[in-house]
Formats: sequence, C-alpha cells, structure tokens
Amino acid sequence: MESLPKLYDIFKGEVASVTEYGAFIKIPGYRKQGLVHKTHMSSCWVENPAKIVDVGEKVWAKVIGIETKDGKAKVSLSMKVVNQGTGKDLDPNNVILDQDQRKKHQFQDYSKQKITLEAVLNTVCKKCGCKGHFAKECFSQPGGIKYSLVPEEEEETQPEQLLKKRKKEKKKKKAKGQEISSDKVPGPSTAKRRKHSGKSRKKKHKKQRHKE
Repeated sequence: MESLPKLYDIFKGEVASVTEYGAFIKIPGYRKQGLVHKTHMSSCWVENPAKIVDVGEKVWAKVIGIETKDGKAKVSLSMKVVNQGTGKDLDPNNVILDQDQRKKHQFQDYSKQKITLEAVLNTVCKKCGCKGHFAKECFSQPGGIKYSLVPEEEEETQPEQLLKKRKKEKKKKKAKGQEISSDKVPGPSTAKRRKHSGKSRKKKHKKQRHKE
C-alpha cells in the first residue's frame, strides 16, 4: 500500500483538476491526490469551484480526513482553514472541522419518509385556550396571534341552504310544466263545443241543398 500524508498536515500543492464538486490537489512527495470539496474551499458559499482555483495553480491545504475502502485511500483536504498567503493554520485546535462534522451528522434526509396525517385532537390548550392541540405543542406567544379551528356549524349550514334552494327550483319547474300542459291539452268543455259547432255546420249545408 502506498504511503499517505499524516492527518492535519499542511502543505502547498498544485491543482491537478477542477470538477463541479471541488478540486484535486497534488500532494508533494506522494503519488496520491487529495480532494478539496467546494464546501472546504472558502468560508463563504462556493457554487462554482472553477471560479476559485485554476488547474496548475498552487494552493495551501490541510489534511482533514483519510479514509481507506477496498484497499483504496481517499484523502480529504481543506483550504479554508489555512491562510492562502502565508500557509498558517487558522484552525489549530480543529474546532471548525468538528463543527462541520456535527452539521453533517445532524442533517437527515426526510424526503423519502411517508407523511402521516393524524386526526385533530378534541382538546383545549391551557396556554392559548384554542382547540386541537396540547399546551406543550403550542407555538403561540403571549400577546401574539391566536389560531383556532373553524367551527363545524358554518360548514353544515352551507349544504342545507343549497338543498333548500334546489327544492324550491324543482317546485317552480313543476308548476311551470303543469301550466304549459293545461294550455296545450283541450278540456272536456272545449271538445264538446267543437262537436256542436261541427254538427250545426252540417245542418246548415243540408238546409241549403233542400232549398235549391
């Protein structure tokens, strides 16, 4: 196995290549190259590593991690904890490195976890006096805005009003339909009149023929 630098060693190396996620630095006296991730290039947020370093440029770096997996070693470097002008260690007690590691461990990816919706609790908060949660889960501040559940009565009255309106409309339509049908269909009195008028016309025609 090839030799590796010691942990927390500081050296000045040449930039071998630049990628989207960082830059690979040549370690003097070793064949292995170390990776400076873009989060360790500067104390400020770095979006594009190519704007920070160029290939062939020499930078100061500190060994912050050595990981061996399947016989292969990965060397992690940092530029932000070293003064790029003098090569002085800006984090001799590795406090910044410990903080960065804690942030990585604390971060958890919840994107793949299922979200479960629970029923609203039938309770009254002792802190704010609102319904639906306990006092320990209350987020309201003294003198701040209070939030409460929407009363169910308003939701129930709306469909009842719609049903009443629909019933009234149906009654009006039925009444109109009955009026129209009564106008079109002749009643018994009108039918009798038509029959009588037809008979009187026939009698008149017969009388006129006799006279002739």
